[in-house]
Amino acid sequence: METNKVYFWDPYLKGVGQIMLQNNALTGLLFLIGIVINSPLMALAAVVAVVVGTMTAKLLKFNEDNINSGLYGFNATLVGVALIVFFEPTIVIWAAIIILSAISTLIMNFCIEKKVPVFTFPFIVLVWISLYVFHSLTPVPASSPDYLVDIIDYTPFSLMDYGLGFGDVIFQGSLISGIIFFIAVYVSSPTSALYGLFGALFGVLIAILLKDRIEDVKLGMFSFNPVLCAIAFAGTRKIDGLYVIIAVLLSGITEEIMIRCDLPVLTFPFVMGTWLTLIIRDVLVKRFIPSSNIE
Repeated sequence: METNKVYFWDPYLKGVGQIMLQNNALTGLLFLIGIVINSPLMALAAVVAVVVGTMTAKLLKFNEDNINSGLYGFNATLVGVALIVFFEPTIVIWAAIIILSAISTLIMNFCIEKKVPVFTFPFIVLVWISLYVFHSLTPVPASSPDYLVDIIDYTPFSLMDYGLGFGDVIFQGSLISGIIFFIAVYVSSPTSALYGLFGALFGVLIAILLKDRIEDVKLGMFSFNPVLCAIAFAGTRKIDGLYVIIAVLLSGITEEIMIRCDLPVLTFPFVMGTWLTLIIRDVLVKRFIPSSNIE
């Protein structure tokens, strides 16, 4: 009896879906649709990047299950979209998308082999390097995402926060894209989608309590990292909700520090908040409170 059939598009679409930790081809397809609606150029970059990242893994004969699960595509996809967001799409930038997408696969494979929960860290490091190189060493004109300004001008504040919580995970400032991304996660895991919505709202609350971050809230700055944190720890146990709260708090603190230091945030607050929460869960809670696996 045939089970777990793998279609040729699975590694690529799941590679996009894994951006929000979803091993689901339909989720990845909906993500691409959400990007196309907002920016066809970003969608093209996403497709080029995920194909390059995944094909690199195939050519190097990395673990087939990991390839089919999309684990070599999501960092590449984020790199592709990010470079289009930050820079004009010159030949240099397209070449960088191809090269860095392949490199992201190499980094990801190394971390998988070392059993390091790397999440989006390869994307973060590669984009940080790109920002330095293309701003300082080999200057490339910056892009001008006017669509984001337009959306902010006419979208109600409260809806803006909810939409961008999911949308800005993949650099999409459109409320429609954000809603599509929420639906994309929901079809894969309703629990993850609802936890993600909670994370976005909780992240916004943290930013509002900081009082001087209202403009950043309007840009979705304090909601997309909490979305990822909440999805990462989403589950049906009572303790999972506690881990979500801890991760979102830690990501908010990390983001505040980075903003004050004028550092490019990207998804590093999510990665740091998740790493620290995993340490709390696996080193402290499970060691000293064995009964913490309550339902």
